[in-house]
Amino acid sequence: MKTSPPAAPVRFDPILLCAVLALVSLGLVMTYSASAVLAQDKLGDSLYFLKRQLSAAGLGLVAMAVGMKLGWRKLARLAYPLLLIAIVLLIAVAIPGIGTTAGGARRWIRLPGFSLQPAEIAKFAWVVYLSYSLAKKREKVATFSIGFLPHLALCGILVFLCMLQPDFGSSVLLVFMLFVLLFAAGTKLSYLVGSILLALPLAFVAIATSPYRMKRILAFLDPWAHRHDVGYQVAESLMSIGSGGITGLGLGDGRQKLFFLPEAHTDFIFSILGEELGLIGVGLLVVLYAIVLWRGIRAALAAGETFGTYLGLGISSIIAFQATVNMCVAMGLLPTKGLTLPFVSYGGTSLVVLMGSAGVLLSLSANTQGATRPVRTGTTDLREVTA
Repeated sequence: MKTSPPAAPVRFDPILLCAVLALVSLGLVMTYSASAVLAQDKLGDSLYFLKRQLSAAGLGLVAMAVGMKLGWRKLARLAYPLLLIAIVLLIAVAIPGIGTTAGGARRWIRLPGFSLQPAEIAKFAWVVYLSYSLAKKREKVATFSIGFLPHLALCGILVFLCMLQPDFGSSVLLVFMLFVLLFAAGTKLSYLVGSILLALPLAFVAIATSPYRMKRILAFLDPWAHRHDVGYQVAESLMSIGSGGITGLGLGDGRQKLFFLPEAHTDFIFSILGEELGLIGVGLLVVLYAIVLWRGIRAALAAGETFGTYLGLGISSIIAFQATVNMCVAMGLLPTKGLTLPFVSYGGTSLVVLMGSAGVLLSLSANTQGATRPVRTGTTDLREVTA
């Protein structure tokens, strides 16, 4: 009797891939829905933002394929070049004439046909560098002078460059990623807690001396008391989400995008999604992000090498952190930060970088096809949780 040859092993996680593509597809639909009226009124083309986002999604698919083909191991050799490129771009965007100002912030470099946002590249470069550096210094991570201080100082440089724009949201994310990976690597908890306590006065000064940040805090504390000034955006967002109910008003039938809610297709696209698709749509979105986080961490813990584990944890944490902060801001649970909703908000650089990062996660997920392997990170043994 002839037996059929064994099936070829799956070289990536199909569940992770489907979740990412579903988020991207949902983002394209919501980008058009949230921006069509604005684009028609301001630019005479209701498809303007959709066409640009479609182009970014196409480049994102290429970046994802490159990430999968290149493989996560080869990124270790690119850790320093990527970080250097990110720093150069962050410096360049702060130079008048090179950086483009919009909405009171200089965050973009205008290039023929598209705009580049260096902070998005810096997030990925920072995770790759941290993962490589912490893996290389694995036995000395717990020491203050080798494992903690150099990484903290470098993070301070990146944060300073982001704050020049200013970009408070990206600054918070860079610090968050530092603490996540330092904790995973086994840095002493006293160093982490101590640095947070020392940073609190600096954060207070940064907020208190900035009128626009103080306005955001006031809008967060009581948006309805400032309904017609600093709390306008948050109040409109809450009205948008609240009017959606369980099933939503229907795709395309949202009202707040009709020049009531600013940034409806970028920072506050979650509000339009909640208005048009209701609690059901919001629940689906949260489930998709939960799948990406679950499969990403699963791939990280199965990497079999410290660098891969840190890299997978870092990329998964970026996606989860940005999604959580964006949704909380839209619901008035956090002050406005300016972080996009991963894979969903309009923004070419963000979409391309995130899809490329997802490709790296998919290359990591090839390790989950084998047996369970222990991975030692810092002082803790982590083991793959099988599906």
